[in-house]
Amino acid sequence: MNVLVVKANNRPDGISTRMYDTFLEQIEENQDLNITTYDLFEEDMPYFGQDLFSAIGKQQEGVELNDTEARLLQAKQKAKDLVAQADTIVLAFPLWNFTVPAKMQTFIDYLAEAGFSFRYTPEGQHQPLLTDKRVIMLNARGGNYSAPEMQPVEMAVNYVRNIFGMHFGMDIKKEVVIEGHNADPNAAETIINEGLEEVKKTAQTLAYQNA
Repeated sequence: MNVLVVKANNRPDGISTRMYDTFLEQIEENQDLNITTYDLFEEDMPYFGQDLFSAIGKQQEGVELNDTEARLLQAKQKAKDLVAQADTIVLAFPLWNFTVPAKMQTFIDYLAEAGFSFRYTPEGQHQPLLTDKRVIMLNARGGNYSAPEMQPVEMAVNYVRNIFGMHFGMDIKKEVVIEGHNADPNAAETIINEGLEEVKKTAQTLAYQNA
């Protein structure tokens, strides 16, 4: 099984960073898995915008690209290639200001391409194209966003679930969320340790996901 493990946090002490590290520790010796890591904060990932549309137009016309345009197309293609080759994508990301980090948004923007991750049928219906892939989500958030009054402003897990599950058509196999450790400092150690144990269990069963 080809496994792509995506890191979307550059804080060394971040809880989702610890989830990423813990997951990798559990699978790195597994001979049944071909593992690729992808650190979004270490990658050259120019933001999605007019430069990309200009690059695509120039490419179609055979016009030379400027440096930013060339970097954009290269980064976008790399993201697409890594996802195309993966059977399972593991996403380790935090909730920052109610949503995902900008680097993760850029990664998603690279993948959300008609003809690659989705298409529209002749009847105008949306059709996801990455239905052969599985996703494991590892998320950390300091507040208690499972509480009913907080769920409407949780736009990280909900967003990623909708993009990868509904829009791209991937099978969401597992969601591990560590939450509330900042809201309740006295219980933080217990909350984090219990969450990391769940990460370990999820990683240990990864080789059986195709069964």
